[in-house]
Amino acid sequence: MTEIKCVGCGSILQTEDKNEEGYIPASGLHKEEPICQRCYRLRHYNEVQELNVDSGDFLTMLNSLYETDSLIVKVIDVFDFEGSIIPSFNRIVGDKKVLAIINKTDLFPKSTNVSRLVERAKKMLKDAGITANDTIAISALKGQNLDVLMKKISDMADGKDVYIVGTTNVGKSTLINKLLEDNTGLKNVITTSNIPGTTLGMIDIPLGDTQTLYDTPGIVVDSQISHYVKTRDLKYVSPDKEIKAKTFQLNSEQTLFIGNLARVDYTEGGSNSFSVYRNHHLNIHRTKTENADEFYDKHYNGLLAPPEIDEPYLSQNYDKFEFKLNEASDILISGLTFVSVTKQAKVTVTVPKGVNVSVRSTIFKGVQ
Repeated sequence: MTEIKCVGCGSILQTEDKNEEGYIPASGLHKEEPICQRCYRLRHYNEVQELNVDSGDFLTMLNSLYETDSLIVKVIDVFDFEGSIIPSFNRIVGDKKVLAIINKTDLFPKSTNVSRLVERAKKMLKDAGITANDTIAISALKGQNLDVLMKKISDMADGKDVYIVGTTNVGKSTLINKLLEDNTGLKNVITTSNIPGTTLGMIDIPLGDTQTLYDTPGIVVDSQISHYVKTRDLKYVSPDKEIKAKTFQLNSEQTLFIGNLARVDYTEGGSNSFSVYRNHHLNIHRTKTENADEFYDKHYNGLLAPPEIDEPYLSQNYDKFEFKLNEASDILISGLTFVSVTKQAKVTVTVPKGVNVSVRSTIFKGVQ
């Protein structure tokens, strides 16, 4: 029996020892191209079948890349730099060429300094011990810079297979769908969702007689904020359109809550501007630092929601980070927010335990 895969998520539907009944032709594709019931329900009814995603299995699958002669396209979520790093990436890719893609640039204001953004990504990759042969900023959703990307892929691959890799929700499948639409006219071939674990197996797409493009499963990493959010509430955390800054003039000993998942205490400095870039659903609340503990415990699933969380993470299961900012800086809370601070300051950031927080010189122009 020939192995049959879902064209939407790559899950195996039929092999010699497996025969999953009920798979159906993919909408808009040739009838012989099957799609699983999970992808069908997600595409047509927005119904999500939650799965226990085992990233260990996905990493094992990616380990097979070491033996291939291919180009690796590493996709980075512009809104979650640290959460975009795949564990053991160097060991997986070996000495292959790597093209780094900074995706979702449409989320940032048009005034954003893209050159700084690219330089930040290069430094992040270098700090993680990853050497990319080239780096490019794009928006897969809006089709921005995809013509330049396709030229780079073609030149760097030189006829070899291409593997698109990344952590969960960085936009790999959206990118491939857009490339396919631009080059073949086919729309929404691969199932896309902000739900971790949408792509379950390698999805292979012929680029020609001897070249194949592969979408690989997204890897879940511990620093991603999605660990602390229910599936139904991810829409309140991951932005899906251009984010608008909300600016606060703070004095020392004041606190900002970004929803119920992050707390920024301004501990030392004069009057200062804090501009918060986040999903517009997230509430931001300012209070005196001396009142912050009591306020959080009382309102974490009330005034500070959505999302609804299982426990008051910022008072019971948290990490604290202290930073001394010597210039205009962005505080990056992995997958949740950028907070741009205009002047020198000392701040303390509290997040759910395991979520990454870092600081870089600002990429935003004219932060007040």
